[in-house]
Amino acid sequence: MALTPREIVSAFREHFHNPTKPELYRAPGRVNLIGEHTDYNLGYVFPIALEMACYVAIAPAAHGKLRVYSRDLHEEFAVEAAHLGMAKPRGKWSDYVIGVAHQLHQAGFHIPSADLYLETEVPAGSGLSSSAALEISTAFALLGKQVMPQLEIARLGQRAEVEFVGMPCGIMDQYASVFGKKGAAIRIDCRSTTHEYVGLPLEGKIIAVNSMVKHELGTSAYRERVAECAEAVAAIRHFDPTVESLRDVSPELFQKVQDSLPDVPRRRARHIISDSQRVLDLSAAAEKHDVAKMGELFVASHRSMQHDYEISCEEIDFLVDTAIKISGVYGARMTGGGFGGCTVNLVAPDAVDAFRQQLGDAYQKRYALRAVFYDCLPAAGAGVVNS
Repeated sequence: MALTPREIVSAFREHFHNPTKPELYRAPGRVNLIGEHTDYNLGYVFPIALEMACYVAIAPAAHGKLRVYSRDLHEEFAVEAAHLGMAKPRGKWSDYVIGVAHQLHQAGFHIPSADLYLETEVPAGSGLSSSAALEISTAFALLGKQVMPQLEIARLGQRAEVEFVGMPCGIMDQYASVFGKKGAAIRIDCRSTTHEYVGLPLEGKIIAVNSMVKHELGTSAYRERVAECAEAVAAIRHFDPTVESLRDVSPELFQKVQDSLPDVPRRRARHIISDSQRVLDLSAAAEKHDVAKMGELFVASHRSMQHDYEISCEEIDFLVDTAIKISGVYGARMTGGGFGGCTVNLVAPDAVDAFRQQLGDAYQKRYALRAVFYDCLPAAGAGVVNS
């Protein structure tokens, strides 16, 4: 069970025996409502920040190190604060923390010797962006009273994941963790790195369902999709040299050139171009409180990921196919990087209990796994916790 902020502060003191009262920071996970894998193609995405968050308690120490303890993993590591510029990845969860510290050091910020106590509510491997929550909460904690613009914090978290951890991700996860807003989704333009907040209709509840599976193919396939999108861009540039990313390819241009593209890059591009448009369509539907249209877009997005982008899996498809047959469910789709993790579902408020029961029972009967359900309420972005 997750600790309260007050309990985290007490646990920090008990673990480190550090007499200084720690500061406490939080950064939320996110669930993406639509626009999957479009961020590294500089398209549109439509996430909400979650109440589920990663917390970091931090206090200065005299031992000359960054000493970090994860309550969830019951693991501790330390790195010399003076040697952050020479830090190397270890291939472990600690890379997310060290990577952020390394990036801050490279940017000229002072990283003092300190103790850090980590507590997270965001389940790892769920597709709810536990890694970005860890990166952004660490960045806020290490910055302390040092000032960095919010957008630069998001970009720094992304750089830590791309350059230090080695995952070629887009900016959506870190951006949502920084800029989350209570009660609203964030429509992000990943090329201009600007956003607009969009209120969500009360007629639909957002429920994430954790399949409790994460197929190992996910990491390698993610890199393959990045490369396949680049291949599609290179092919389309033969017809229009101004194209620099799939964001630049309009649906009309794609219709003209698609038959000239190799099969796999063509299907990857079709998903990216259509899902980026679905972000704009979903945003418009949300503003009109058209939950039926939103549900249709959810399902269309999932079919695109299932067949064109090929990042779904049997368990996720079962959850989606079963959910959309349940009364009161407007739509369902996979969310996150793929190959497991969560689905996101749009459900009528009075149908939520039946949805949980029917989908949970069907999934357990089929796979002998107990799916975990999360009520997803849009929450504020990262910052200090006033304990």
